[in-house]
Amino acid sequence: MKDRIKLIMEKENLTPAKFADKLQINRAIISHILNGRNNPSLDVVTKILSEMDYINSEWLINGTGNMYKEGYGGNSVFPEPDLFNQDATNRTRAVEAIEKSKEKSFKQPDYNAQLTENKMIIPSKNNDRKITQIIIYYDDNTFEIFGPHLK
Repeated sequence: MKDRIKLIMEKENLTPAKFADKLQINRAIISHILNGRNNPSLDVVTKILSEMDYINSEWLINGTGNMYKEGYGGNSVFPEPDLFNQDATNRTRAVEAIEKSKEKSFKQPDYNAQLTENKMIIPSKNNDRKITQIIIYYDDNTFEIFGPHLK
């Protein structure tokens, strides 16, 4: 499955970081999959199939069939929009992405404003504690002990 994920990234012109961001997962997860340290979890596979609904699930999971679902070809998949690739289909995808992100926006928490009084806080001095000794350790495994001056 690692090789099929690499192929998706290659066809989509995505770096591992952009691929992880697109799937909204931690970049380390993709790094571990690509390095062979971990196998893709069900969560990762689910996110790939939901975010890239044109990928054939049978191909992703088992390696059988075509990479893309029927009706999609290598030319049907749009690259990430960039400065030089500004055709109408990319603008449509960008608008869809913006609307999708609006759907995922977080609800602002309700804060109840509370009036507070400005008070002068005077720190209390606690003269009951006194330093009895200070020990300094050196990297040559020696140390010095210091105590307060006696009057």
